[in-house]
Amino acid sequence: MHFQKSLLRLPIPDLDKTCTRYLRSQKALLTPEEYSVTERAVAQFKEGPGRDLHAQLKQKDKANKHTSYISGPWFDMYLSDRVPVLLNYNPFLAFHPEERPGYSDPVVRATNILVSSLRYMRTLQDGLLEPVVYHLNPSKSDNQRFWEIMKWMPSSVASYAAYALKVFPLDMSQFGNLFNSTRIPEIGKDKLKCDSSARHMLFMKNGHFYVFDVLDADGNILPPNHIHACISHIAKDQTPPPKYPIAILSSENRDTWAACRTELVAAGNEAALNSIDSAAFNIVFDDQEVGLDAEKMYRTFLYGNGKNRWFDKSFSLVFSRDGQGGLNFEHSWGDGVAVMSYFNEVAKNVNEHPYVHPDSVPAKVDASQLVRRLEFNLTPNLEAAIDKAIQTYETSTSALQVDVLESTIFGKNICKKRNVSPDAMMQLGFQVAYYLQHGMTVATYESCSTSAFKHGRTETVRPATLETVEFAKAVSGSQPPSSEDLKKLVMECSKVHGMLTKEAAMGQGFDRHLFGLRKLAEAQGGQIPDLFSDPAYARINHNILSTSTLPSAAISFGGFAPVVRDGFGVGYQIQDDRLGIVLSSYPPHRDGAGFIECAEKAYKIIHDVLQ
Repeated sequence: MHFQKSLLRLPIPDLDKTCTRYLRSQKALLTPEEYSVTERAVAQFKEGPGRDLHAQLKQKDKANKHTSYISGPWFDMYLSDRVPVLLNYNPFLAFHPEERPGYSDPVVRATNILVSSLRYMRTLQDGLLEPVVYHLNPSKSDNQRFWEIMKWMPSSVASYAAYALKVFPLDMSQFGNLFNSTRIPEIGKDKLKCDSSARHMLFMKNGHFYVFDVLDADGNILPPNHIHACISHIAKDQTPPPKYPIAILSSENRDTWAACRTELVAAGNEAALNSIDSAAFNIVFDDQEVGLDAEKMYRTFLYGNGKNRWFDKSFSLVFSRDGQGGLNFEHSWGDGVAVMSYFNEVAKNVNEHPYVHPDSVPAKVDASQLVRRLEFNLTPNLEAAIDKAIQTYETSTSALQVDVLESTIFGKNICKKRNVSPDAMMQLGFQVAYYLQHGMTVATYESCSTSAFKHGRTETVRPATLETVEFAKAVSGSQPPSSEDLKKLVMECSKVHGMLTKEAAMGQGFDRHLFGLRKLAEAQGGQIPDLFSDPAYARINHNILSTSTLPSAAISFGGFAPVVRDGFGVGYQIQDDRLGIVLSSYPPHRDGAGFIECAEKAYKIIHDVLQ
């Protein structure tokens, strides 16, 4: 937390600039007639209620200098939503397949990753974890000398010293909810619960919950061979799946789940639930074999067997029967920075220093006395609720279609060669693909972190621009412009996308600002400003294309479900000579296979233009 005290505060953008940015984004989506209606609503807002709301937001922000203006409303947005976290919020990341012989055994892999995770957790809890920073010029600043300089800087000015060296420390406030944490369902609005004094770990297998201590009374990590023995014991347990698996309830509507949890507590299960809630995190042994099949991995890590998952835990590591690994995380407590820091460090550590090996012998301890399988008392009403939850789960997950594109048709190398942004080109490909498939442009969301600021969360980049519309129309017409003209259009698309990304990362997007103003207006009651009741505002927030990438060499791929029923969930990566897209959709609302086919054409077009 060395930089935390001196982090810059998330700025509230100028109202006029927010309105200008909003209109420019809307112009790419609306007909001239629709745009004129929206333009009038924005003008009225800017000169009328918007001014008062903006002043109130600034005043409120000034009175709460310990946080950001978006943090509270954003937590509320997540925790107040009553839809299931399954498919609606929880995303996943997949580890690369373990290529060393024997190390992909689920028990060996789980032991190694658990021990490494505990080392990370204890480093964090002892206040010794290296702060996460972003180096603008890594060749000059990403070295030991930087840390030596920072060590001597008082916390009250450390961030400013880093800024002078073109290094941007990131907000570390979310890391406190990474371990020993869970989301608790409550009627109307959930809460986050964290108990860093807990010393145990949670495992799931066959719909059963197992707990065992991984730290001793002094907080020291127990020996790897001891942990290996406990995990081996769980893996060998042949207890049949429960007739009524309570885990499925965590996939339910939040109010439904809250009512069930209250009944579970009343039936005498509070201690067992507390053991789940306070565990360091969750490791799941899944009985599915996935091989290298991207779709099987996607389904296993995103939702898998709902009877053998606890979707409320801060994060769960999931291991298939053949040892493929993924991480599924609950989203309300945090975003990519904390999860990525953990994921990267653990993946690197396990790769370089495994703690157990294929021929390692577990400790000679009686693991049956160390591992406890949790038992639950169920009422007839709870049994009926579990049966209903299983039906709901099967209906919702079976409706999801997954399509994958892995191609060497396009990559970072050609982008570097032509000095265009690889991310801008990936986003341009999505815009062209959708236009080829549907002949129109729709609201598109790209997540961008604002963690360079105190209690920053995310801002939205709006990749559907006037420039991408022009390019999509040009390449889908019967007589496309000359190669030179197309190249100019691509350059302009890259330039504008770069500007939008920079604005978002610096807290200068329009989405979060308007969200904060709308929440203030709603809290006051009375009439909502016309801008927020304009159909165009609802349309731009109905994100047909919801996209996200987490650039990391440690990640094989990641994914999430569409955020709207008639949309696409687009997880993507671009590497030097290849790209990967994992696309989710709900037929018949959307044709995922058709989109993938159009995306392949789109990247071929962009590649040819850049050649």
